[in-house]
Amino acid sequence: MDSVQDYNENLGVETLHPLVSVVDMSELAEIRHSLKRFGFYAVSLKQLDCGTIMYGRSSYDYREGTLMCVAPGQIAGANDGGVSKHPKGWILMFHPDLLKGTSLASKMREYSFFSYTSNEALQTSERERQTIIGCMREIREELQHPVDKHSKRIIASNIELLINHCIRFYDRQFVTREEINHDVLKRFEELLNTYFDSPDVAKLGLPTVAWFADKLHLSPNYFGDLVKRELGISAQEYIQRHIIEQAKYLLVNERMTVSQAAYALGYKYPNHLSRVFKHATGISPNEYKSKN
Repeated sequence: MDSVQDYNENLGVETLHPLVSVVDMSELAEIRHSLKRFGFYAVSLKQLDCGTIMYGRSSYDYREGTLMCVAPGQIAGANDGGVSKHPKGWILMFHPDLLKGTSLASKMREYSFFSYTSNEALQTSERERQTIIGCMREIREELQHPVDKHSKRIIASNIELLINHCIRFYDRQFVTREEINHDVLKRFEELLNTYFDSPDVAKLGLPTVAWFADKLHLSPNYFGDLVKRELGISAQEYIQRHIIEQAKYLLVNERMTVSQAAYALGYKYPNHLSRVFKHATGISPNEYKSKN
């Protein structure tokens, strides 16, 4: 699905604007399931019973209504070849070209939830659903008018309003999942503490946010946002702090050379450790070692 029109044709609806579309799925007789690579942004609100999904080690009910956000280049959908009869929900599609020249264009990469996986989707309350639907209706209403010099700005403003509401609702979801988030952070700490005990550290290299996210069954963006919200610093910064503490231990307690410590921590080149260490502590590894 490279364009908005491709998706509209797949759904069997009219294209009012080549770069943006809003579809009330309740107006469709059915939707055929398929796995799609998106060439545009999509915000989909599903109002149907999708059963339960897994989040970490816990399951959550999808009956309340689920909001999924997809960015260009991502693959989403169901590959079971099935059909949903009389679907309920809304979908907003907009191409990046629509945003060119608007203030929203430069902000899109900041919205990390467009790269969350399906089990990290936003579970909405009735009030939140009505707010989202209200924004989509405003965009749909604007699409009913002939395109003029004001259309692009008005549509982009309404898309940005919808996204800002999504940010608020995701913040609420992180708060309501506080207990489960603490469990994720606990397991993250355990993985980080045991990472350097592996005999394959030299082969594995430095620990990455993506590696921990995969072990915790989360997308890197969702995991990064979770750590940032709970700890106040990025996951990468937290990992780096741990690496520096490990380096200090190896230099002083194990009496390793800078080269030995660097290779033990997964660095390919000792000077990389020296540069990171000095940036974090203000002194070189050798200076730290001589003082301790």
